[in-house]
Amino acid sequence: MKWFRFEQEGRERIGVESDGHRYDVTTQAYTDSLLEVITRGFEMDVDLDIAPLITEDVRLLAPYVPMRNVICVGKNYADHIKEMDTAGAGKFVLFTKAPSAIVGPFDSIERHADLTDQLDYEGELAIIIGTTGRDLTPENALDHVFGYSIVNDVTARDLQKEHVQFFRGKSLDGFCPFGPVIVTKDTFDPTDVLVETRVNGQVRQSGSTKLMIRDIVTILTEVSRGMTLEAGDIIATGTPAGVGHGMKPPTYLQTGDIVDVSIEGIGHLRNEVKA
Repeated sequence: MKWFRFEQEGRERIGVESDGHRYDVTTQAYTDSLLEVITRGFEMDVDLDIAPLITEDVRLLAPYVPMRNVICVGKNYADHIKEMDTAGAGKFVLFTKAPSAIVGPFDSIERHADLTDQLDYEGELAIIIGTTGRDLTPENALDHVFGYSIVNDVTARDLQKEHVQFFRGKSLDGFCPFGPVIVTKDTFDPTDVLVETRVNGQVRQSGSTKLMIRDIVTILTEVSRGMTLEAGDIIATGTPAGVGHGMKPPTYLQTGDIVDVSIEGIGHLRNEVKA
């Protein structure tokens, strides 16, 4: 099952996609907040027989804005490490993105030309935490997952270097397109799905999640060691090779570029870089 948030006649609502059809389940969920659905452990057995069918085009929104920073795993694909540098290779690299960076799956990516000349993309599979927990084990880690989605970890490479750590270069407004849906874990296997990024129709990134150095369970167990994961937390799992910074010569995003990130079984983000 796929959960999503949408806007219709100026109102935010919650939808479910099943068997190729989309339904408005806002009334059954008793909320227009998908984050609330996740954090309160809402049962996912909504009755689609009585849910209104969505037959018109609607504007899809980011599924939600998390209560705290997006947790990101860095250098989790060997080929991406090679195209960038070897610093931190083999280490468990973690950083975060501010919640204010979140934008919808088809919203604009702000160019921030006054701050960066090196705007880059990173298509990634995202884990959505469903139940709070700490010190997860390989046996129970997946029990704490609600589902999976897509993020584009947009990055200002020059700011990333200038500030020594990643936070500012990763967190400018609009630097985290998210969505278009959250696929529940019971209907999605994240172990071998293709992550692709296209810029203006040209394939830049194409790599399977089976190439991740640390798999989903390992990420969950390592991130949660001594640190509580909360329902609604988003964990980005790293990006495959093909980022603009790794090209020869480096090729960064410009105003007007269209960035499309897709993952099998989830969908795609399509965001235009705007001044």
